[in-house]
Amino acid sequence: MSHLFKEKLHQGKRVYGTAITCAAPLWPATVKRAGLDFVFLDTEHMPLNRAELAQMCQHYRALDIAPIVRISRPDPFQACIALDAGATGIVAPYIETVTELRDLVGATKFRPLKGERLQKALQNPDELEPELTSYIQNRNKDTLCIANIESLPALHNLDQLLAVPGLDGIFVGPHDLSCSLGLPEKYDHPEFVRSVQSLMHKARANDLAIGIHFSESPQRQLFWVQQGMNIIIHSSDIALFGQRLQTDINTIKQELNDESIQTGKGPVI
Repeated sequence: MSHLFKEKLHQGKRVYGTAITCAAPLWPATVKRAGLDFVFLDTEHMPLNRAELAQMCQHYRALDIAPIVRISRPDPFQACIALDAGATGIVAPYIETVTELRDLVGATKFRPLKGERLQKALQNPDELEPELTSYIQNRNKDTLCIANIESLPALHNLDQLLAVPGLDGIFVGPHDLSCSLGLPEKYDHPEFVRSVQSLMHKARANDLAIGIHFSESPQRQLFWVQQGMNIIIHSSDIALFGQRLQTDINTIKQELNDESIQTGKGPVI
């Protein structure tokens, strides 16, 4: 399944997923019935421990759903921990420099090399012994390396970031990016839209997959997919549950003439 998922991304085909925060054992089968290609498991904002993460990765992989894990910071050792847990792909948050991204590529595409040996391989992959090169390529052939682009410095460095060999795609972090632009949660603001469009066109020109995550209505996803994005990360389990529960309870209360509440937004992750 992992190689098929990666092939779809590199062919520019659309893949569908959602963010999952709950480690309940019945959740994966429910997600499977929704026809998703991947789940986004976030350890940056969600309190998932190492054992929970491994259990979730293994459950979803067993159902042919690719677990994409966002680590809590751009740390190659955290990336290795998530890969050991069973992650198909790694997302590093708030990537802003080429050095950060190269370290992520090293952790995802050159495992198990570390330290000085890894740094030399990143600078000159051709210096590796043929047998070691073959081993590393085979071991990591299905692993995805994805950068979270969510700040003004990242946009300024975008051309250099997108040129780093080994990068498979990018996730746009709309909440953090809007704040970095000085436009908190103004996702329809022309400057925000222009920034994301420019980012998207450059990513696609470099044959990179790209997606953006929203926990609101499907219309935002449709807008950006129609613009050219191919990774659909729609909402999250907790947001969908909260939104549907509020809607249903309000419907019941209104029918019974009891006081209802305003439907709020889902959590930002």
